[in-house]
Order: sequence, then C-alpha cells, then structure tokens
Amino acid sequence: MAKTTPPRMAPLSHPPIAERRPHSFAHHGVTVVDDYAWLRDPAYPEVKDPAVLDYLNAENAWFEQRMADRQPQIDTLFTEMRGRIKEADRSVPQKDGAYLYWIEFAEGAEYKTWWRRPVAAGDDGAANELILDEAVLADGLDYFKLGAISVSNDGRMLAWAVDNDGSERFVARIKVIATSEVLPDEIPETLSGLIWTSDDSALVYARVNDQWRTDTVLLHRLGTAASDDQVLFHEADEGFRVGVGLSASERWLVLSTGDHETGESWLVPAADPTAPLVLVRERRTGVEYDVDVFDRNDGSDPLLYIHTNDTHENFRLATAPLSAPREWTTLIEGSDEFYLTGFDLFRDFYVVEGRVRGLDRIEVRYYDDPARIEHIAFPEESYEAGLADNPEWATDRLRLTYESMISPATVYDYHVADRTLETLKVQEIPSGYDASLYWTQRIEISARDGTLVPVSIMARKDRTDPSPLYLYGYGAYGIAIGPGFSTGRLSLVDRGMVFAIAHIRGGDDLGRKWYKDGKLDKRRNTFNDFVDVARGLVARGLTSPGRIAISGGSAGGELMGAVINSDPDLWGAVVAHVPFVDVLNTMLDETLPLTPGEWPEWGNPIEDSDAFHLIHAYSPYDQVRHQAYPPLMVTAGLNDPRVTYWEPAKWVARLRGCKTDSNELVFKTNMGAGHGGKSGRFESLKETAEEFAFILWQLGIADGAEP
Repeated sequence: MAKTTPPRMAPLSHPPIAERRPHSFAHHGVTVVDDYAWLRDPAYPEVKDPAVLDYLNAENAWFEQRMADRQPQIDTLFTEMRGRIKEADRSVPQKDGAYLYWIEFAEGAEYKTWWRRPVAAGDDGAANELILDEAVLADGLDYFKLGAISVSNDGRMLAWAVDNDGSERFVARIKVIATSEVLPDEIPETLSGLIWTSDDSALVYARVNDQWRTDTVLLHRLGTAASDDQVLFHEADEGFRVGVGLSASERWLVLSTGDHETGESWLVPAADPTAPLVLVRERRTGVEYDVDVFDRNDGSDPLLYIHTNDTHENFRLATAPLSAPREWTTLIEGSDEFYLTGFDLFRDFYVVEGRVRGLDRIEVRYYDDPARIEHIAFPEESYEAGLADNPEWATDRLRLTYESMISPATVYDYHVADRTLETLKVQEIPSGYDASLYWTQRIEISARDGTLVPVSIMARKDRTDPSPLYLYGYGAYGIAIGPGFSTGRLSLVDRGMVFAIAHIRGGDDLGRKWYKDGKLDKRRNTFNDFVDVARGLVARGLTSPGRIAISGGSAGGELMGAVINSDPDLWGAVVAHVPFVDVLNTMLDETLPLTPGEWPEWGNPIEDSDAFHLIHAYSPYDQVRHQAYPPLMVTAGLNDPRVTYWEPAKWVARLRGCKTDSNELVFKTNMGAGHGGKSGRFESLKETAEEFAFILWQLGIADGAEP
C-alpha cells in the first residue's frame, strides 16, 4: 500500500476543483455519467498516479487551511477528552489455565503492553511477565494495529499478527515467551484468528487472497516456510468468507464459511487437524448457523449446539449428536419477543445472549434441567451488557461488561452458584464525572410508515430546549448500536448539546426482521427512519431544524450521503467518515475485493435490473444534485480496502461541482491509514477532536458555550 508525505503547498484561495473527464456507461438501459472515475488509480492497491495524488494532497491542504483557526478549540477538546482517560491503566486480570492475563497502558502510551503472572504466584508482582509490547512493535511506524494474539497451550509460545499500514493484511510471527526469541516463522496475508493445535506444533489460520477475501484455511507447522502451509479447507464461492475458531472445550477446530445470509460449518479435532472434516450441515441459501461442541464428561458422543435461523428469523438453539450432525433437535424455540444472538458453552452450564425489545439479556441455563433459566438482572432500564472474555471451560463465574449512556463501563464477575454480581472495576474518569448531572431515556418515534423507531438520548439536566443536537446512525449489516457510554461525547453534551442514537432499521437492534427491513429492496427504510427520527426530535421540542449535527461512518457514511441529498435543510453539520457513497459503481464491479460478498446485503445490479434501478436511485454519489448542501466534513483512508479512497474523493469532487451554497466542505485523506483512521489511543482522539470542533464551529458553539 502506498504511503506518501504530501508536499508543502502555498495557501489556497479557493477549494480544489477536480477535473471533469467525460466518462459514462450504460447498464439495464440507463446511461450513468461518472466524470470523476479517473480518481480511481488503475494501479490500486498502489496509488501513484500524480494527478490523483495532487488532488488528494490539495484537499488535505484545504482541510488544514480551513481548520487552522479551529486549532485552539481542537487542542481544547483533545485535552478534555484525554483528561477523561486514565492514562496509566490496566484491565482486570483473567485466569486462563495456569496464568492470569491482563493488559496495561503506561502513562502517555499510545499502545498496550500484554502481561501475565502464574496463578500460583498469588499477588507477587515480581512474577509478572511481559509477553508483548505493542509500542516496541509500533516503533517507527505511521500506523500499527495488532490483530490476532494467541498463547500456546503449554504457555511457552506466543503468536501474534500485525497490520502496519491499515490495509488489513496482517503478518503473523511467533516467539518463545521466556527468552523473547522470535522464531524465523513468518506468516503473511492473515486475516483471522491464530489457533494452536493441541500439541502446539502448528497454527491454523485463514489467509486473505488478492481480493481481501479469506478463502482458505491453512496449517502452518512451526519451523517450515509459509509457502509450504497445508490447505485444510478452501472456499470456492467468491461471495463467501472463511474463518477458524476453537470449540469451548478446545478439543475441536471449527471452520466456518458464509456471507451475509448463508453459513456452513465443519469440525476437525484440534489434535489431528489433517483428519477428514466433519460437515455439520450443507449450506442452504438464507440459512445461517454457527456451532460449538459440548464434550460430555463421560467421554460419550459429543453433542453439537447449533444457533440457527432455519425455522425462525430470530434464531433458535438446537442440538445434534456429533455422530449425526444433521439431525437437529430444538432446545430453545425461535421467538418474536426474544432475539437470540448467541450462546457460550461451559462445563457445568451454558449461557444464552439476546435482546428483548432492543435491550441486552443474558441467561444462564443448565444441561440437566432445561426448565431452569436464570436471567442476570442489571440496575438500569436502558443499558448495554454482554459476556467478556471467559476462556476457561470449567468455571463457576462469568466475566461480564456493562454500561449505559450515563454509567461508565463496569466489569463484573457473575457468581453462578449464588447469582450475584461482583463489581471488579468501574471506568475511572480522572478529570471527574458526576452522573447526577445527566439524564438518559429511550423513546420511540414513529416513522412515516408507522413503524416505531427506538431512540436513545442523553443530555445535561441544566440545558435549555430547543438545544443543538448530535444524532448518530448506522443501520446496516445487522449491526446494533447499543446505548453505551462515551467519555468523548461529554465534550459536546457539556456544551449544551443533546446526544441521540437512532436505532434505525438495517441494524438488528429489534431483531432479525429489523435488519431485513433495512436491506436490499427495503434499503430506503434506513434513510427514512433517520430523517423521521430527526423530525420527531424537533416535534418534541428537543432541537430545531438546522441545529442538528449528524455523523456516520462506512455504511453509516452512506446514510449521511443519502439524507443530505433528500433533506439538506434539516442538518447544521454533517460528518461522513470513510463513507460508502459510490454504491452503484462498487456493486457493479465484481473485480473489487469485497463486492461479490456484498450482494446479499445491497443486491446484485449486474444481473438484477430492479436492484440496479433501486441502488441508482439512492446511491449518494449518483444522486448529488444542484442544490444547497449543509456544512460537510468527509474523511478517507488511502489504504482502506473496505471503502476505497476514491469513493469519498469522487463524492466530494461532484459535490463541489454541484452544490449551490457557500457552506463548508472539507475533505481529509489519511495517507498512511485505512478504514479505522489513525492508530493509537491518543492519535485517534485527535481526529475525534477535529470532528467535534467542526461541528461546534458550524453550529455556532465555537466559543464553548451554547449561543
């Protein structure tokens, strides 16, 4: 991937105007004009076309120039947000076999250190052992991200994977923990977990191909070249991705493949990974399932637990003997009320996770007593909770996480026998935080088709109505946006803003149907929900048109693009991070890395005329028109394999040529990063500070007080 340092540029008198190079194509009887297609470098993933780089660098220079006067407030915001982070911090140690494991941040450190201590050593700090130092690995790099990390079963070795440019192509290495000797093994192109075989002689992993698709599971024997790694499984379908995991008892490797609507799983002993694979059930379009293995204590035929949507869209939990893996028997029926999102097996009990009316629910259940269901209760009416890392098969407690929009993140141990929660850690906010100053509630707003859309809200109690408001949305891939806690958003709320999350269709906040009602031919529901939530908040007196800031990234950036085309007057400031806005062109190009796997989500406009016309009708880039647009900040990553840099670049170029207003439009491309922006806990905060400064500027709150 290209990394480039932009040249120093003289001050610009006006924003960059990209050249229009006539280009069009016809599909399904429609001619599509794309005069900015040249911004896609034909050499991608390398970006070396001088004209492309000149344009991106000019936009970056314009961004810096327009934001220069905001720098004092950016610095203030950054200082505020950093002041809410406990710099010297550590996680709660978790027992895994003979060791306790935890991570630490040193004062001022961008990256973590990974530690362990023998359980037998008790509280003796002298026995603490540093197993990985991210800062050392990141030294000298503009970008660093740790991927998979895995300790061998005997505790002697550590495998880890690193992405050093944001391209999401990780390189795995192995070292001996006691001596820090890094073995000569180097495994490139990984994008999955690193799973040790039972005897620690090899690693099992999934490799990413030239199209960023994990299509092959391989076995790497220590001491051999990666080029000699043995293929255990290969997926031929271009739309599917494969992954590999370990069963709860760690006796089985679970090889999974699937797309956004269909799945298939295979099993093989972790002690004999080259043995014949056991297919759980053949793939069937529209049926998803995932599987784990309950190894009975008496050594008899293991029992498979299968989480599947084959009979109900909200999933059921079924079982099957390993000897007859296709004979599924329902254990927990699918339900309209309870959305069953997953399960975890332990030796003496199992745990079911799901949502009821959009709120997280955790249940402990028992193998020998199906009627015994223990619901773990939490103290607030609106919250986000779930299982944390629980690595041990035989355990009597569960590690949980909990937070709400006004309650900082809390780590609990739930003691299963006496059904009590033990508080282990509450997120500390060094600069101070008083929850009593804030309120939060969950309301419902009617969309134009009568559907009630949940909205989570927080604000200071002493604000005045109508207030400026920050509205966040995503609405895709069945990803729910929980009502969690954020120290960063306090910088907006403490300046008089209301913060709201619209739980729009396209996510699975209210179940699988909620997701399906925002995808494919129902995609417009997502955009309409977001607009209708904004209008509903105005109708309730919380805010007013033109005082609403909105933000979204990736598919949420597509949402931003759609709603500024349809309802530009509602928004006072818009931030679109790595926005998926060139939807039609991307879905028409099956040579792009992720396109075939995305067709179940968006539709295949190559073969389906209806899908083509629908996508063309909402694709933000294609629907840019001559009209006034709200103030807009856009970001991109040059090395982003998910939303390629040219999507936001083309969009900004077309907006500059079409918009009839004088509102701000700034565009920043991270020239050495990918989909997630800059790495490091404080470097990424700087980008949040830039976003917030832009919003406050455009809403007229740049002096730090609500006007």
